[in-house]
Amino acid sequence: MLAGIPTWIVVLVAALAALGETTIGLGLVLPGESVLVAAAIALPNLGAAVVAVFVVGFAAACGDAIGYLLGRRFGPRLRASKLVGKVGRDQWDRTGDILRRHGAWAVLGARFLPVVRTLTPAAAGASGLPLRRFLPASLAGAFLWSATHVAVGFGARGSALWFERTFGIAGWVVLGSLGVIGTAVWLLRRRRQARTAPVTTPEPVAVGAGD
Repeated sequence: MLAGIPTWIVVLVAALAALGETTIGLGLVLPGESVLVAAAIALPNLGAAVVAVFVVGFAAACGDAIGYLLGRRFGPRLRASKLVGKVGRDQWDRTGDILRRHGAWAVLGARFLPVVRTLTPAAAGASGLPLRRFLPASLAGAFLWSATHVAVGFGARGSALWFERTFGIAGWVVLGSLGVIGTAVWLLRRRRQARTAPVTTPEPVAVGAGD
């Protein structure tokens, strides 16, 4: 099963998942690291793993840049969107506060935090974090994140192949079903938390403050 998947499809799926996380909120449904580790397991050799690191890292950085531009362009309107509502507007506000306090370091650290990673680029754009500070941190985080999870998946490849030989396709079906159930439970919990969380309105910031 793993060996039969063309390498370019594996890398493309992982790259699209990384891109979609911070632009269309795909990370709220399926965290990118899960896709990336699974994709790395299917890679045939070390050369393919190296290619995957760079392709997925670049796609993740592009997703961050798009999210940043959306945040800068639409700003407060994103806070009122359904996407942010699913996560919780209090989470959006906290992300903005962290970005204002820690700047580029927060962008770098958020790359390794599911859900927070989905909001951070847009929140960075909306908070006014300069692009010259956002972009280097985004690039460093994207490639470090990609390398880390490709290494984990590629290192686990031997165990995955043993699992496939031992349990066959039926084992993967059962494992996948458990993953879907777990994801569904997680989404339901997030939705309930978002519904019960109090809606807060950010205080207006005076134009020119801090200049």
